[in-house]
Amino acid sequence: MPETFAARLRLAPEQLTRPFQPSQFPFASTDDLEPFLGVLGQERAVEALQFGVAMPRHGYNVYVMGESGTGRFSYVKRYLKAEGKRMPTPMDWVYVNNFDESREPCALQLPAGTASDFIVDIDHLIDNLLATFPAAFEHPSYQQKKSAIDRAFNQRYDRALDVIEKLALEKDIALYRDPSNIAFTPMRDGKAMDEADFALLPEDERERYHADITALEERLNDELSSLPQWKRESINQLRQLNEDTIRHALQPLFAPLGEKYAGFSGVQSYLEAMQNDLLRTVVEYLVDENRSEAQARSLLEEQYSPSLVVGHHAQGGAPVVIESHPTYDNLFGRIEYNADQGALYTSYRQLRPGALHRANGGFLVIEAEKLFSEPFVWDALKRALQSNQLKMESPLVELGRLATVSLNPQVIPLKVKVIIVGSRELYYTLQELDPDFQEMFRVLVDFDDDIALNEDCLEQFAQLLKTRTSEEKMAPLTGAAVARLATYSARLAEHQGRLSAKIGDLFQLLSEADFVRQLAQDAVTDVGHIERALKAKETRTGRVSARILDDILAGIILIDSDGAAIGKCNGLTVLQVGDSSFGVPARISATVYPGGSGIVDIEREVNLGQPIHSKGVMILTGYLGSRYAQEFPLAISASIALEQSYGYVDGDSASLGEVCALISALSRTPLKQCFAITGSINQFGEVQAVGGVNEKIEGFFRLCEARGLTGEQGVIVPYGNVTTLMLDERVLQAVRENRFHVYAVRHVDEAMALLVGQPVGEADENGDFPDGSVNDRVVERLRDIAEMEMAAEEKPAQQTLGAKALAGMRGAEQGCASDS
Repeated sequence: MPETFAARLRLAPEQLTRPFQPSQFPFASTDDLEPFLGVLGQERAVEALQFGVAMPRHGYNVYVMGESGTGRFSYVKRYLKAEGKRMPTPMDWVYVNNFDESREPCALQLPAGTASDFIVDIDHLIDNLLATFPAAFEHPSYQQKKSAIDRAFNQRYDRALDVIEKLALEKDIALYRDPSNIAFTPMRDGKAMDEADFALLPEDERERYHADITALEERLNDELSSLPQWKRESINQLRQLNEDTIRHALQPLFAPLGEKYAGFSGVQSYLEAMQNDLLRTVVEYLVDENRSEAQARSLLEEQYSPSLVVGHHAQGGAPVVIESHPTYDNLFGRIEYNADQGALYTSYRQLRPGALHRANGGFLVIEAEKLFSEPFVWDALKRALQSNQLKMESPLVELGRLATVSLNPQVIPLKVKVIIVGSRELYYTLQELDPDFQEMFRVLVDFDDDIALNEDCLEQFAQLLKTRTSEEKMAPLTGAAVARLATYSARLAEHQGRLSAKIGDLFQLLSEADFVRQLAQDAVTDVGHIERALKAKETRTGRVSARILDDILAGIILIDSDGAAIGKCNGLTVLQVGDSSFGVPARISATVYPGGSGIVDIEREVNLGQPIHSKGVMILTGYLGSRYAQEFPLAISASIALEQSYGYVDGDSASLGEVCALISALSRTPLKQCFAITGSINQFGEVQAVGGVNEKIEGFFRLCEARGLTGEQGVIVPYGNVTTLMLDERVLQAVRENRFHVYAVRHVDEAMALLVGQPVGEADENGDFPDGSVNDRVVERLRDIAEMEMAAEEKPAQQTLGAKALAGMRGAEQGCASDS
């Protein structure tokens, strides 16, 4: 092949990378820079987030999508906190006892910052209640009124007994009374008779006494028939006295609270209900001499002290809640239970709020993967957002799994902006499968994976590093160190005109470089520290790649880097192991033989080939047919394999190497093994860009370097990948010294020309290739195979016709014999 053709496809060293120069960062260290508080190169995402946060309409919740490490989560949190400070502070909420139905606690709304004051006020009220009662019942005025009620009852009772006693004396009968009993006894000479004396009386006299006593008992029953009514009247009078006394004692205790919370109808209603309930409970809780003050306080707190749901600082702004563990209980709150002798019981004071309570009136941020891994949560969140109501209940109630009595707290109005941070795949899955998601999360904030370079980008990049070093208490960076980090970022982005948006990877390298600086006891982080940090990470994660290279050098894995072979070429693959990825050459082989099986993908046949790889192999059939089989049917049997591959294979980046190996096998033309090749193709033979090209080139380079660079070795990549090249300095130095080469091709013919060392032939206006060229030999080989197939098909047909003719002749002969 003419050198000028190879030189035209060969890339110059400056095309293989785009190093950033220290002169592009004109400062001594990052201490000279102002901090950067935004997010680098994400203008679209920033505008979308601003819109989503400001939009007040229902359903405009936000889904933030992008790759992990792009700074999406930290920026959302920082932006929301800044916006929240400018927004009004939402109301406080408490739960209080519902004295009419204790299973349905009431929710009270208070101004921001006053819920804790209200709870303290109720605690002080309880203190005052304990100080006021039972002292109020010991006051002389109360005791006098109580004595008057008791005396009035006793007087009515005594008057009734006096009447009976008078009648009894007239009949010589004595009336005896004690607190529990009234009895009649016969008398003689003004003295009561005992049983012995009574027995000595004549029969008729005894009968008279019995008759008189019976009459007196009946009269007594008549006189005391109103006793229950007198008792009820006395009890009612005493109850009214107690209520009047309690109400009079409570009035000065509740008056200050009524004035303080005069503008809040809910609090006023609760205070009135509390006063009415105290009319009953004061006597029960506070006048019992057997109950200690501590026990009385506990009873009052359980009955009257509010349970805080959420409280804010008066000037705190809208809350921003980051829920890192979004279980059902953590989001919606829970109802706790206490056990007493094997039974579960609860009250309004055992209601525990969740993240939605704390975020009400502000923002709730959740990670999508964690949200959808929890049962019941997504459906419950949708219900809450659709109804704008926050209901606290156990999900087990709906399943019938909660066998004890539970609470049904009053729902709280919900006004919250939910921000879900997740992946692109999950977003599109939800868009497709959940119509509710589209209605409730109408704002998409899409963080790019990389950042286009512009005039301000590099300055902002340096300011971002300044901000990070300041926040993490790291040493400042020199301009050269920032330039090296920018080059590393472009390598992560796989583009000479972009920086990676995955600032998490960049910050990780920055932390490791700062550690290297600390060990060296230097004042600032320079480019040498960064290079040592990169080298150390490569060493830490390089065990697998080193082992594979050793196996290739030992001949365990068969890869040639010199010579030539038919039907074989070196492909380039990328292996991902943990957080590291590296390139590994792999042999691609193709065999061709007559038959009608078509092109067989061995990887697919054994279920190792994934869909995209299988698609790339199928494209080969379309390319071969359109390029070489216009005058005859494409009837071949061929098999393609990625040799010594024992895992799943995906991607179409091997299709360029596969078609070259197939053409080599068809034309019986050897391919140079000093090259490795990567790229995908379409049905017209055009070479398309692939991913991981830097790792692929460096993987083959390491093998060639270990065996010794000859100046012939190199890699063939798609021309579309030229802007994605950000190669290692060792590769660049070898290219500068002409010991290694990188070629960029646009078409299969260019790749074949490099592999065979000569032009493969271009078709003329009639579609014919030059005689003897590689492409011409492919056409002739395919023609021969097609003719062999047609001949093989015609031969069985002729044999069938001959058999039928012979059978007909024998039948005619038999007919003639019969006629004879």
